[in-house]
Amino acid sequence: MRPEVSAFVADGPLPDEESGEEAEIDRRARQLEAIPRPLSPAEAEALAGCFGPDDCHGLAWTMAHLIETAPGPVYTPDPASDAGAHARIRGWAVAAGLFTEDTGPGAPGGGDSGGFPA
Repeated sequence: MRPEVSAFVADGPLPDEESGEEAEIDRRARQLEAIPRPLSPAEAEALAGCFGPDDCHGLAWTMAHLIETAPGPVYTPDPASDAGAHARIRGWAVAAGLFTEDTGPGAPGGGDSGGFPA
């Protein structure tokens, strides 16, 4: 995984709009902008685990569009039932074929083979 992706993932999920400080949100935006495109499937899957409880002033959408640069659908676990914007973004991504609803270690998009899932 490239260092820009590793750094973003290490910082955890995006903060929520209400409690996220402007400086933190700006820093996370710069981190997303610095990630080279396209993503590998493994990088996309790692980023898919970084959605926060809402759209974080649009950063969740930026992250979803970054994830779509990876080949094939990306597995991501279902958000909590009260996840709000995260659930809506994930629903959009599943409908667009970016994420898969399959679960488990053999789900499409897992691993970093560089090819399209079967």
